[in-house]
Order: sequence, then C-alpha cells, then structure tokens
Amino acid sequence: MDRMAEQIAASDGRLHPATEPFARHMIDVGDDHTLYVEQCGNPEGLPVIVLHGGPGGGCSPFMRRFFDPEFYHIVLFDQRGCGRSRPTASVEANTTQHLIADIELIRDRLCIDRWLLFGGSWGATLALAYAEAHPGHVRGLILRGVFLGMQTELDWFYGGGAGRFFPDLWQRFCDPIPQSEQGDLIAAYHRRLFSDDRGRQGRFALPWLMWENALAGLQTSPASHAPPEYARAFARLENHYFSNRCFFEEGQLLKNRHRIEHLPAVIVQGRYDMVCPPLSAWKLADGWEKCDLRLVPASGHALSEPRITMELVRVMDGLRDGE
Repeated sequence: MDRMAEQIAASDGRLHPATEPFARHMIDVGDDHTLYVEQCGNPEGLPVIVLHGGPGGGCSPFMRRFFDPEFYHIVLFDQRGCGRSRPTASVEANTTQHLIADIELIRDRLCIDRWLLFGGSWGATLALAYAEAHPGHVRGLILRGVFLGMQTELDWFYGGGAGRFFPDLWQRFCDPIPQSEQGDLIAAYHRRLFSDDRGRQGRFALPWLMWENALAGLQTSPASHAPPEYARAFARLENHYFSNRCFFEEGQLLKNRHRIEHLPAVIVQGRYDMVCPPLSAWKLADGWEKCDLRLVPASGHALSEPRITMELVRVMDGLRDGE
C-alpha cells in the first residue's frame, strides 16, 4: 500500500540534494520479467536498498534523497510489472516469493554482501518478508507505515473501517460497483481490473488508486487524476496481491519475527495513518528489543509528509553518524 511519491507535501528543505544514478540496469529475472535497477551515491558506501510501496508504486528520484550520497550506496528498483520494469501491469509470475528472489538476484548481481532495507507501506512488508527469508544478508531495517499483509488490515481499508472517517470518499470508491457486489470490494474490482476490455480496466483503476491516495496525506486535498498507465499498473498489481492475501499465511510476518530479532530496526509510523493504522507497527515492535518504534505526531501515511520525511532523514543521518 502506498501512493505516488512527491504529490503530498513539499519536503525539499529536509532532504539531501538531488542526485543522479551512477549506473542503471535492466536485469532479466526470468519469467519474461525485466527489472529496472539503479545505483546512486557512493559505490563504496554503506549499501541500502529502497523498497517501494504498492504493490505497483514504482520508485522515483524523490526516494534517493533520504540518504547522504557521499555515505550511502543507494539501490532502487521497480518491482515486477510497474515503473520502468517490463512487462507493465503483468501479474504473471508475480508473487511475494518472486519479489524476494528478485531482491536476492539484485544483491548478488551487484556483489553486495549485506545491506540495509528501507521500505514503507508495502515496501515495509516486503522488507520484512525478505529479511525473514535471508537474515544473513541484512544489516538492519528502516520501516515506515507498517503493513503486515493481514486480513484485518485489508478489512480495515477495503471493508469500510477507514470509510467511517471518510464517508464521502468511501462512497466515491463504492459507487462504481453495484450494491449487490459491495460486500467484497476487492473481488468486485478484481473482476473489472482483469476483464478482457482494457478500457474497462482503466475506468476502474482510477477510483481504486484515488481511494488510497485520498487517505495517504493528513492535511492534503485528494488528487482527482493520475497517468492512466500508472493507475492501471498500480491498481492491477495491488488488487492481485490483496486478492491473494499478499501470498502469506495469515500472520506469517509476526510468526516468523524470531528470525530477525537479532537485527536492529527502526519504525517511523504516522500517529494518524489511515492507510496502515499504527496497531500493526505496535504489534511488530512489541517485544522486539532491538526495534525502535517512533510514532510521529500529526502525521499520516505518506513518505513525503513533512514530519515523516524529517524523521526518516534523521534516522538515516543517525546511522551515518553512528548514533
């Protein structure tokens, strides 16, 4: 779960200067998927991989700026089916397990032994799943807006829980679906997003995307449009993953937390996050001695919210400075 970066708040004053990649790659990972991967900052620096949200959100230049480019070796990539990876909007051979394998392939291809994982929303989910599968290659985790891929979280966002706070926006999300199908909106949207009519896919992609975008920022007006191909890829991929409960057993990430409890972690969580409420971050951190949960006041979900941005930069600069 996440939205388009850079559209919620102007956070430039809190970020590191813009930087361009020193290398770009298109990596064939098999299954007819090719991933866009970029490397920024210091090639000899402390490695960190950025895991974007969605599923289907893609990475952006904005995400490079949370890291001191003189200290960090910053790796970003577009997950299967989105951004500059190809084919666009494809859900074939596209599961959490495939993405974990892709991250390992990237790590091996770039000759990185151990790295930090930096991810928010779905990116936090993927960071946890990867770390639990390959703890020996992880230095630590920096997570934002924790989403654990659990049914209770999906019920909150697509079953009317969040709609109690935003009844007008919830109604707008429900309106395209006949009343008889509104008992399971994920399934109802799935039938339309995966119809044979590409135009129909696009018509239902926008309300899917806009519902999430509208709730991502605490003090922002919701956008009313998005690039059609971005909306289509985002909606199809996210719906595909949520239709399959993110390819997890229920509660899997919490059950397997013991595999990573020796690793340090920081969670930056908006106190008023309506997309991924703080309860999931609280459950994840509870009893994890090396996990530092930072509940950020007057903040919602988005990476670009000013206080969220400032706290994440503070975390990364603190790691640089040995704090």
